[in-house]
Amino acid sequence: MKIKKHLNFTALRKVISDTVRNWTDNRQKKSITHSLHDVILSGLACMYFQEPSLLQFQQELENKKHKNNLRNLFGVKTIPSNNAMKDVLDFQECALFTPIFKSLIGKLQRGKQLEQYELINGMTIHSIDATQYHSSTSIHCTQCLTKKHTNNPTVYQHFALQGAIMHPDVKQVIPTYVEPIQNTDGDKKQDCETNAAKRYIPELRKMFPKKKLIITGDDLFSRQPMIETVTNNKFNFFFVAKPTSHTYMTQWIKDYDSLNEIKRVDEKKGQTILYQWVNNIPLHAGNNAVNVNYFCKKTLTTNFLGDVIRTRTESWVTDLKVTKENIILYVRGAKTRWKVENECFNTLKNQGYHLDHNYGHGENNLSFNFYLLTVMAFMLHQISELCDNVFQQCRKKGGSKRSLWEKLRTFVCNFIFKSMEQLLNFFIKPDDFNIINGYVLQIESPP
Repeated sequence: MKIKKHLNFTALRKVISDTVRNWTDNRQKKSITHSLHDVILSGLACMYFQEPSLLQFQQELENKKHKNNLRNLFGVKTIPSNNAMKDVLDFQECALFTPIFKSLIGKLQRGKQLEQYELINGMTIHSIDATQYHSSTSIHCTQCLTKKHTNNPTVYQHFALQGAIMHPDVKQVIPTYVEPIQNTDGDKKQDCETNAAKRYIPELRKMFPKKKLIITGDDLFSRQPMIETVTNNKFNFFFVAKPTSHTYMTQWIKDYDSLNEIKRVDEKKGQTILYQWVNNIPLHAGNNAVNVNYFCKKTLTTNFLGDVIRTRTESWVTDLKVTKENIILYVRGAKTRWKVENECFNTLKNQGYHLDHNYGHGENNLSFNFYLLTVMAFMLHQISELCDNVFQQCRKKGGSKRSLWEKLRTFVCNFIFKSMEQLLNFFIKPDDFNIINGYVLQIESPP
């Protein structure tokens, strides 16, 4: 099955280009050498091909051939230098990127690609978590969070709250919205993950005005203010609830003679799995405590004598009623939360995206804008992995993600392609093409 045209790279890139071209350029006209579009799309191209020096290679191609792949693949007319790109990105308002993510999500919705992410009754898992993308004892800006230790230098950090749509049975995660965790008044008032989440949820509802989402998150979020933020915005939730941080609720549960329970035995692994739940219990001891529904998965591992040698308990709270019909599916959905860490953050940091690399910190928005461009590139890759049969063949042939992009960069830096689709087809079947004076041309089939 071939990708639908409105979901191929060229169509998605056009969505980004059209959005950026509508941005207001506040620079003085006499100082403008490169358009905002060319700066933003050049930055995206570097992140897409996972190569910070891509601009240099494309300039060399421009000098030799009077053509370059930035123009053909990304619609870039003039190539900014790295410093010129950083100068523009540093002053570019971060919030302007949000409509791009929204538009790309809209493309997936119209193509009915998000239907496969629905877990139950039309509801979809949307996980949120924070990640660090900058840490230094010397490089900093007014928006950096600070960590101070006695007799040690101050550590300057940047974090972001990232959200993504996911499903237990779908490998690809789809990033949605990013909220910066940063100071707005120097270091007088430290921003934090919880405050960022409270800003994040209303923006997520604007992005999905009608969609049923189940917000998943770690134990930090299973507190009444966050729960009320989620439910007030008409979302549901699966939040991790550790016994150590919910002592009152834990004691309440212990006071029950027995919990609702489903038992499963895995004789090969020597494990007994207990799915337990209880509905409508108070989250804490306060007068206005919100009532929640509790569910957990207990994994009991036994030795050859049948004695329990290890017990692992995972527990959550939700506003959705838990029953014997949905408990196992709810556990699977709640456990999907780890994908935002493994499939998103770890991929960005360890599989060629160089999330931790200091491309430039700047004094204003540079660091976060580079983060946004990296996530945007990752989102384009995930959409292609999900929808594009040709890209899927490239992934299979290329081996690891890092290896694939190393090979594609070699082609992009040495030959001229008319489109991304031609580049991918060339990678799969190079014998179907001729290379004439550096230009890749498809061999015409005989009539």
